[in-house]
Amino acid sequence: MKAILFLILLIFSMERMNAQTDKIKETILGSGCFWCTEAIFQMVKGIVEITPGYSGGHIKNPSYREVCDGNTGHAEVIKLVYNETIISFSEILEIFFKTHDPTQLNGQGADIGEQYRSVIFYLDSLQEQTAKTIIAELDNKKIWDKKIVTAVEPYKNFYKAEDYHHNYYSNNPNQGYCRFVITPKIEKFEKVFRNYTIRE
Repeated sequence: MKAILFLILLIFSMERMNAQTDKIKETILGSGCFWCTEAIFQMVKGIVEITPGYSGGHIKNPSYREVCDGNTGHAEVIKLVYNETIISFSEILEIFFKTHDPTQLNGQGADIGEQYRSVIFYLDSLQEQTAKTIIAELDNKKIWDKKIVTAVEPYKNFYKAEDYHHNYYSNNPNQGYCRFVITPKIEKFEKVFRNYTIRE
């Protein structure tokens, strides 16, 4: 009897774990320097893991220097692992579009080059359709003076960035780029997306 009860509990536990796992999703986004994007999404409820890296290029395991040279085709991106019971893909894209300039082609502010392009690498057809629908809606609302140039591309590769890029803002808050570029973005995020932030 105890063995049967144990088996039932084990099956129930496994079913719960599988159900929870089904709600854990991934997406890969590029919105300029990945230091900025990582710092923003580290504050978002429902984000389980963030990994800065490189996607969309034509060479394997590129180094930061190679990507910065602009000849590999990669974009600086973050891979987000998120719990969709807490935050949806649409809500992630809302944050994504409103915390960078999606109308600037191949760059963000003073960061110029294909490696800083605005891009969504979709992992399935639902992500693709959601991204294209949101872009069309934002363009129709004319939130920006120019059309959105964010690329919506199928995922083909992801290479993890060097260790020193991880938690860059947290580890280097007084560095010049962090103080003058990333900190203002975080302050804007806290005002605009108060309901999404993990800070009270």
